[in-house]
Amino acid sequence: MAEALKLVSVWSIPFLIGFIPLFGRLRGVPVFDSFVAGAQEGFTMAVRMIPFLVGIVVALSIFQASGAMDAMIRLLAGPLATLGIPAPVVPLLLVKPLSGGAALGITSGLLHHYGPDSFIGHLASILQSSTDTTFYVITLYFGTVGIRRIRYALYLALFGDAVGFAAALVVCRHLFG
Repeated sequence: MAEALKLVSVWSIPFLIGFIPLFGRLRGVPVFDSFVAGAQEGFTMAVRMIPFLVGIVVALSIFQASGAMDAMIRLLAGPLATLGIPAPVVPLLLVKPLSGGAALGITSGLLHHYGPDSFIGHLASILQSSTDTTFYVITLYFGTVGIRRIRYALYLALFGDAVGFAAALVVCRHLFG
């Protein structure tokens, strides 16, 4: 069974890379022309995303430079500690919905300071992989396609983040004490 899984793992991507163009060609699709049109559309979409990316980066930088991030961390550290969430991971909880790069930097710092085998290291690693960058996704993708009514999507996404954070804490407590 392990050999079969290894074989599938090694050959699945090359198979798809060969199969998809061949299938398209057999169905009469001009494969190269379709590829070029898709690449052009992707480039156009990337250019349309630039203002939203700049806005997110500037807003996050202002939030951190103003001291608002530190104030929010101090405000939330006590109540979150009563829930069993250690204070050092509070910045990760706040930044993860905003920026994946900033969250990765915080996780890296936590792993360097506390060690990868510590409870905080385990929790930071699980938190890093258990949720998405909610505001980034909503701002970038909804803004790019022109969706303006994001209220319910935002509520559900933030609820999903909260569930991901809670599940990460439960899993970490269960597995790593």
